[in-house]
Formats: sequence, C-alpha cells, structure tokens
Amino acid sequence: MPPPSPLPAHAAVEIESSQRVWQGHTALDVIRFRHRRFDGAMSGTKTWEVWRRGHAVAMLPYDPDADALVLIEQFRLPALAAGLDPVLVEIPAGFRDDGETIEETIRRESREEIGLEADRLERIGDFLLTAGGSDELCTIFAGRVRAPPTGPDGIVGLGGLASEHEDIRVRVWPAARAIEAALDGQLPNSVAAIALLWFASRRERLRQLWMGP
Repeated sequence: MPPPSPLPAHAAVEIESSQRVWQGHTALDVIRFRHRRFDGAMSGTKTWEVWRRGHAVAMLPYDPDADALVLIEQFRLPALAAGLDPVLVEIPAGFRDDGETIEETIRRESREEIGLEADRLERIGDFLLTAGGSDELCTIFAGRVRAPPTGPDGIVGLGGLASEHEDIRVRVWPAARAIEAALDGQLPNSVAAIALLWFASRRERLRQLWMGP
C-alpha cells in the first residue's frame, strides 16, 4: 500500500498545521485548517483527525450465464464495535500496491479472495466511504466471472491469503436474492450495498452484454 500523499493545495483551504500522530499499516493525521464558507468568509480554525487509508478497489463478481453473484463473508471487529453482527457479507476488495493500476489491484484481490479472475470489467464509480474522517476512496467495478460449483447453501469454500491471516468464506448467491437483501437493508457493508444497488438497475443490460463466451 503506497504511503499517504500530502494534502493537495486548494484555493479555498488554508492548512495551518498537519501532524502525523500514528503510522502503521495506515496513518492518522491531525490537521488544523480554515476553509472558505458558502457566504464567502473564511471559517474559524478547525481541527480534524483524518485517517489516511488511501485508494481501495472492489469488484462485484457476476456470472451472467448462471445469473449469480460470488460474495464473501469476513469477520470485522469495527462491526462488532458498532453493535452489528461482526461477520459481514462483502465483495472482493483491497488497497493498491505500489505501481499497480486499479484494474491490476482488483484482479489480484479477486484471485486471492475468491480464486476467480474477471475477464470483463465495468466501472461503477468512485466512492468516499467516510467523508467525515477518512480519505479512503473506493473504486468499484462489476466483473464477469464463472461461478464455481457449490455445496449446501451456496458455499464454495474458504479463500484469502494465509500469509495475511485472512479468513474468508466464499458463497454464490442468486442475483435476485442478493438484490433483495441489499434493497431490504440487510447488508450493512457499504461497498457491497452500493455495488448491489447499482447492479439492481443494470442487471439485465449486463446480462445481455456478458452472456456467452
């Protein structure tokens, strides 16, 4: 994962100070700044903590011939802290390594997490996940895959890298069931929900474009 870049200059923002108070896999900066208000005046000095997570990429894996999606499940401690079930339904995702394009990142993450690689990609969009506290920008794609054989309840098996202590369960969902779960608010992972809500309006078009060889 590349180190955080300095804040870009902006005509409506004055940075008074920036201090890195934590540097681990990600970084935490405390920034004092002023910005131009909507009435034209400059604001008073504000102090924000900004979690510098960087650029992530995610993909909704879709098999148009089976009309099915390959989703994953992972334990997430922050979900438990928020009072939710800590095992979340998600889509393959990860952060860019140095020198990677976003397309290379998501193909790598898909191989690592679900053992599949998309032969076609369609960009859904760029989404700032926590605008009040983090710079994490996630580019989301839909990708064409071939859903693998499943066991009971659509379970494929386990994925993820042992070297990173990843513990991922892979499951195939009928497209209609996954869309219904997203529309009913049953999937609190924001990236998965955004991808599925987009997919709900694009499913038939994607299926027509992607069916066959």
